[in-house]
Amino acid sequence: MKKFYEEFKKFISRGNVMDMAVGVIIGGAFTAIVNSLVNDIFMPLLSLITGGLDIAEMSILYVRD
Repeated sequence: MKKFYEEFKKFISRGNVMDMAVGVIIGGAFTAIVNSLVNDIFMPLLSLITGGLDIAEMSILYVRD
């Protein structure tokens, strides 16, 4: 068990876990930024251009012959 702990400690100290944690945090922040940009800027502009059409309720129906 002690060897497992030492190997795990060495793995964490190499920086792989820290790099992954930073990537997850940046990914979460980027997701929030993109969602805010789409919901607060692009969708109102698109609604103005289309005359108030509610795009959230639209879908594309694909019918196969």
